[in-house]
Amino acid sequence: MPDLQARSVLLLSSLARPDSMENNMAAKANIVRLGHIEFRVTDLERARDFYVDLLGLHETERDPDRIYLRTIENREHHCIALRKASSAGVGSLAFKVATPDDLDMLERRFGALDLPMKWLQRGERLGLGPTLRVRDPLGFPIEFYAEMAPVEWLLQKPHLHRGAAPTRLDHVNILTPDAQKGYDWYTGELGFKCAEYTEGEPPERRIWASWLYRKSTVHDIAVMTGPGPAAHHAGLSVGEPMNVIRACDMLASAGYADSIERGPARHGISNAFFVYVRDPDGNRVELYTGDYLTSDPEMKPIRWQLNDKRRQTLWGAPPPRRWFEEYMSVESMDGTDLLPVSPPLLQAIPNYVD
Repeated sequence: MPDLQARSVLLLSSLARPDSMENNMAAKANIVRLGHIEFRVTDLERARDFYVDLLGLHETERDPDRIYLRTIENREHHCIALRKASSAGVGSLAFKVATPDDLDMLERRFGALDLPMKWLQRGERLGLGPTLRVRDPLGFPIEFYAEMAPVEWLLQKPHLHRGAAPTRLDHVNILTPDAQKGYDWYTGELGFKCAEYTEGEPPERRIWASWLYRKSTVHDIAVMTGPGPAAHHAGLSVGEPMNVIRACDMLASAGYADSIERGPARHGISNAFFVYVRDPDGNRVELYTGDYLTSDPEMKPIRWQLNDKRRQTLWGAPPPRRWFEEYMSVESMDGTDLLPVSPPLLQAIPNYVD
């Protein structure tokens, strides 16, 4: 085991770019956590019923095109927005930064890298302050914001809890043809840390996926090999395993049994007890609990091999092939198109998947 840990540290230290961390403004910006995600849905009321009445999110506000939802721990306006669209997918995902000065740092750095950017002004979307939108080197439209309108905290109002009672938007998992490049961008440019990672099969040493964080849990974002740019899922944290079971019971009794795609089971990576569900438009959501803290600065990343079955499923049924093959398309910078995807550079589906 010491040799494995030493190899892990050596590999990851050789992948990051120290000069980027020392010299760029983006790595110095204080990115706090994943903030919110927008799902494209074809029927707003049907989607609202699924996310609110069954999964247990809370409606904060709406406008003609969007319904804004939050979890019981949210003290901000929303963490999920449902937007009326002609097809399913992800309109945007956003990270919160600590101050407006951090947005200025990011703007200067992204400008130096010639990345396409634009500002969304206060009021363009309900609850949100000025937001910097950038197309990152992986092709994703990513947003950064410092301000969001405060809302009532529902954690200590259990008489209002329902469904799985999600506590927070925990993470998003994205797909990209080159997960090594994704790791380099998030750790070298944006200052994320790595909790766990998967290598391709020997003799391949490139990263197949990495679980990267700013808050003190396993991940705010996972970057996984696959056709991309695309989104795989958004993860909602819940309080305990019985909340996952309750969600499955509610989905089945409401006629959505076929929407339960994978699980309940336990991950090797993250240790989380989970279930993956698909909303009425096919957007993928994970209900997730039981991961661990990553606040120890001396914590070393955990290394996995691609074809180790335990990394994805410590126990429970293995993932179905569709879990790897199906994804959520993401929008272009101006929101007018869904982005085309490119094929992955490495094997995208482990050998043990039927």
